[in-house]
Amino acid sequence: MDYIITTEQLTKKYKNFISVNNVTLHIRKGSIYGFLGPNGAGKSTTMKMLLGLTVPTKGSFTIDGRHFPEDRLAILKEIGSFIESPSFYANLTGRENLDIIRRILGLPKDTVDDALELVGLEEFGNRLAKKYSLGMKQRLGLAGALLGRPPILILDEPTNGLDPSGIHEIRNLIKSLPSLYNCTIMISSHMLSEIELMADDIGILNHGRLLFEGSLDDLRRSAKQAGMSADNKLIGDQLEGVFLAMVDQDNAARKQRAQL
Repeated sequence: MDYIITTEQLTKKYKNFISVNNVTLHIRKGSIYGFLGPNGAGKSTTMKMLLGLTVPTKGSFTIDGRHFPEDRLAILKEIGSFIESPSFYANLTGRENLDIIRRILGLPKDTVDDALELVGLEEFGNRLAKKYSLGMKQRLGLAGALLGRPPILILDEPTNGLDPSGIHEIRNLIKSLPSLYNCTIMISSHMLSEIELMADDIGILNHGRLLFEGSLDDLRRSAKQAGMSADNKLIGDQLEGVFLAMVDQDNAARKQRAQL
């Protein structure tokens, strides 16, 4: 199997709190990997470690054959990222904000227009960022990640704040990117229903622990083994149910251990 991102027992501890606990991931090249978990599960922290924004307490990871921290700069040159709520210079236009990132990355000028067009902001590039709606700010953050069409995208809740039409558009865009320019995408969400429409493989995280990693077909088999109907019209609810059952079971086990 050709994995472009792998982690080995990746751990992040803050004093007495373990945010990410021995997480081992396998992300296939050219795939969309959905990183699922409730709020506070450790998804953003894991992504920050992959981007060198926070240092692992323990464990290691490899991205496209390169190792952190030795190859940190080479790794970052291959990654476009969107972590939590993006920040912008409020008194600059969307285009000017992207141009700052472009110059830092040393990319051609036309990459700004390309990124704005990809996310549907070409008509609003000259509007001040402070006048953008929340949904438009999310799009601008995604445009920043897409500058230069990097081979790896790490996206943390990119549809947050978008209306149903905007969510649909961004989903379709994300789903099209691997075939459009042969990239690999790691995308986080706490909603399996969103990820189901985009992802090839998923990882489910809860309280910093990886509960499941595999394809959606693997999860469907788990749903079938749990005695759920194979009616395709209900499959989304079934998968959501399996996801919630995994999380609830893990929470119950944690509570039981805490009482011992």
